[in-house]
Amino acid sequence: MNTTTIPTSEFKERIRKFQANIKKEGLDACLVHATESDMAFVRYLSEYWPVFETAAVFVPAQGEAILLVGPESDLYASQRSFFKNIEKLIEYRESAEPDAPGMSFITYKDLLEKYDLQHIRKLGIVGWAITPLPVYTSLKEQLPNVEIVKADMTLWPLRFVKSENELACMRKAYQISELAVEAILNEIKPGMTELQVIGIAQREIYKHGGEYEGHSLYCFCGESTNNAISRPGHNTIVENEVIQLNIGARVSGYSSSVGLPFSIGPLPERKRRLIEFGLEAHKKTIGMIAAGKPAGQVVNDYENWVKNQGFGQYLLYGPCHAIGMMEVERPWMESTSEYLLQKNMTFQIDTFFYDKDFGLRWENGVIVKDGGVEMMSSKFMKYIEL
Repeated sequence: MNTTTIPTSEFKERIRKFQANIKKEGLDACLVHATESDMAFVRYLSEYWPVFETAAVFVPAQGEAILLVGPESDLYASQRSFFKNIEKLIEYRESAEPDAPGMSFITYKDLLEKYDLQHIRKLGIVGWAITPLPVYTSLKEQLPNVEIVKADMTLWPLRFVKSENELACMRKAYQISELAVEAILNEIKPGMTELQVIGIAQREIYKHGGEYEGHSLYCFCGESTNNAISRPGHNTIVENEVIQLNIGARVSGYSSSVGLPFSIGPLPERKRRLIEFGLEAHKKTIGMIAAGKPAGQVVNDYENWVKNQGFGQYLLYGPCHAIGMMEVERPWMESTSEYLLQKNMTFQIDTFFYDKDFGLRWENGVIVKDGGVEMMSSKFMKYIEL
């Protein structure tokens, strides 16, 4: 079972580093947001993970941080997080917008007064893309003299390079994901629905200590495998067709994903050849990654190699994105990327090719190291024909 966690001392160190960045950017404070599905920023600072409602952490440039929750979550938050400062605001209620009669809340204006923060004049928003509109409008109405700016990059870089505790959580998550894939390969049969196959994975994730799925789990059979993003449904598993799995467990907030195409019975040569080339491209990408290498160079070298091999027409994107508290998070690895790869950055090698009637994705996690990578998953880097 999972005993891998992030200690309270590391959360507190994250807040100290974040406050240093807040000061460096000339901000007086930052308001950090999360939803149930995209909880990463708030959980990264507080260990709190909202359910139904949204949440935020108010972090002044100097002083103690404050966890902000909705009407139903104050007791849950006090049990889940190490924060002693927890406040309830109506703006973080669930999307059904209950009136919550008889309950009391503070406002943002009250918050600044209670914690002696009336000096704040420039407030950064972290999680800009997921900040609820009621939050933004209330800030503008209640704090008219405070300038509000996008400030995601005050916090994002702290998540790029993983600590040893974070890496331990991720290794465990990948281990559980591989156990779930193994169970699927042992139990899958023609006639099962895609959803029934995913049920096998969910059973194994919780059985082995995962706290949740790392992402929407994929099982597709046939034509729907050419979807870059999708969900499983009632489509049935058939023989002699491409079956795509992407299975990820979450451990102490950290996600994973193991992806592979396979079949029950032989495939037509056209389909098998693209799958085999995809695996070759997957391994090629892994060999390109090392600390100190420009991220954009990896992408350009990969895309040029794919085209030179005669498979450019099947390429949608690639070859990597970061992984951590979210299965897809910054930094992306794109042709426009200008950063250097650093030791203990974590990436998904995400190799996706598609044709008109099928597609495939090979996906495994790596830790960037000097001179190469550490694989967090590699057990299923082979073509499997059951």
